[in-house]
Amino acid sequence: MNGPLDGGRGNGRSGDDGRDEVRGGPRIPGPRPAADDLDPPARLLPLRGVPEQPAQTVPEAQPVPEVPPAPIQRPSHSVLKSLLGAWALSACSAEETAAVEQHLGDCAPCAEEALRLRDAVALLHTDRDLDLDPLLRFRVLENCLGRRPARIPVPVWATPYDAETARLDALLRDIGESEWHAPVHLKWFEDERQVSRRTTVAGVIGHLMAIDGLVASALGLDDPLGANAPTVPTDRTEAYWRTTDLPRTRAVREPWRDQSHTLIRTVSFAGRGVAELSVSYGDFALPLGDSLLDRAFECWIHAGDIADAVDYPYEPPSGSHLHRMIDLAARLLPAALADRRRAGLAGPARHLVAAGAPGRSLHLEVEGSGGGNWYIALDSPAAVASADQAVAQVALDGLEFCRLVAGHVSPEEAAAGQDGDREAIRDVLFAAASLSRL
Repeated sequence: MNGPLDGGRGNGRSGDDGRDEVRGGPRIPGPRPAADDLDPPARLLPLRGVPEQPAQTVPEAQPVPEVPPAPIQRPSHSVLKSLLGAWALSACSAEETAAVEQHLGDCAPCAEEALRLRDAVALLHTDRDLDLDPLLRFRVLENCLGRRPARIPVPVWATPYDAETARLDALLRDIGESEWHAPVHLKWFEDERQVSRRTTVAGVIGHLMAIDGLVASALGLDDPLGANAPTVPTDRTEAYWRTTDLPRTRAVREPWRDQSHTLIRTVSFAGRGVAELSVSYGDFALPLGDSLLDRAFECWIHAGDIADAVDYPYEPPSGSHLHRMIDLAARLLPAALADRRRAGLAGPARHLVAAGAPGRSLHLEVEGSGGGNWYIALDSPAAVASADQAVAQVALDGLEFCRLVAGHVSPEEAAAGQDGDREAIRDVLFAAASLSRL
């Protein structure tokens, strides 16, 4: 029987140890012991019949010459410019971002375009407030006028009125139809107490238009209430409210805004000297420059009333405009104090002096934006107030002082710091509150 290892050709036999041998051939070796793997190569015998080869020497490795890296090719200007949109969206690869940002440091036109694109992308974020900044129009106009002055510029003394009417108009454009009927409480002081009147947003705009009509009449323009309308502000407002249909709607916005535009355009073309034109308020009068500053102050105060009624964010005027409004109130205080004294609502004058002579004064220190230092004559409006004659000092925050002048806060609550003659302090604070009116 053929065994599995003879290939069917030789005769095999089985040895005593049970391993097969091929007859006439060498014995088939069995598995090599494990120790053979540990024998050193020197113990290996050469194959029989094969001459022993001499050992060959391996040649030493030759150093590979260093090849300088190929210079990095910067993308062209047109390619980099086309990547600005993706860069603004943070969609470029790291290499593209590095190339674009390096290019922006060398190319001013691309740098300006990149800033515009980045600002545009910032507006796409949904977590940002989409309400426009109320001061945006003012800043844009200020920047434009600074770069390219207008041929017929708005007079400096009229810019607060221009800015405040524009800011209020921006607020009115943003509110909905129903919010024009939101209740608004107008507050002011009469004698020794605070009074209020309830109206609506539309009613407030009508009130502003009615009082602005006094300025229009002084400039020879049409009075929105007619030729025979009263000149006292409170009477004008009551007359307007009586003659308008109820409920008042947003239709009042257009005539009010057209009137304010006409006033600004008229004083801009009128030239020098128009600022001294007198505007009558019935029992008192103001130069046109001060009258428009007073109208700017009331526009800001009532815009704040409207913003509170419709839950709208509203910022105070710029520091320079706020300073001029505070200055106007400080200049009106001596006359207001004299009026209260004649009505028996203030203490008597203690040291009367000739007109133009220094007299007793109160140091009014207004802090914050638009603040400064003013000295208020206590005994006569014609006296000269000075630091040498100061007998008292009052310190207030700028916005708090404006709220006092507007009648929105009581005199007892307004002053943050007081020092000196207590009667003089009280008289001046109540005189400031008496400047308010409907």
